[in-house]
Amino acid sequence: MFKEINPQLVQEMVEEGTVNVVDIRDPGSYASGHIPNAVSLSDQNVKEYVEKTDKETPLVVCCYHGNSSRGAAEYLSQQGFKEVYSMTGGFEAWPD
Repeated sequence: MFKEINPQLVQEMVEEGTVNVVDIRDPGSYASGHIPNAVSLSDQNVKEYVEKTDKETPLVVCCYHGNSSRGAAEYLSQQGFKEVYSMTGGFEAWPD
């Protein structure tokens, strides 16, 4: 089960270094701007990410507008991540 989280809270957690962030947008969008330290996650690298990432650390999923991140967050919570969030509003809502 995942929860919704607002971008301002994510920003605080990123600054504190207490969260992992995955960005599920296409590589071009990721390349043109993303949350600091976010990992670009795709079908190609999701299996490796799940195997190698600490599942105790809170995980935030970011997409374009906060819709597709819900499905990805649900999937990742089923893979054993303890605390998974979908970022409300997606990268569009990320504070500059």
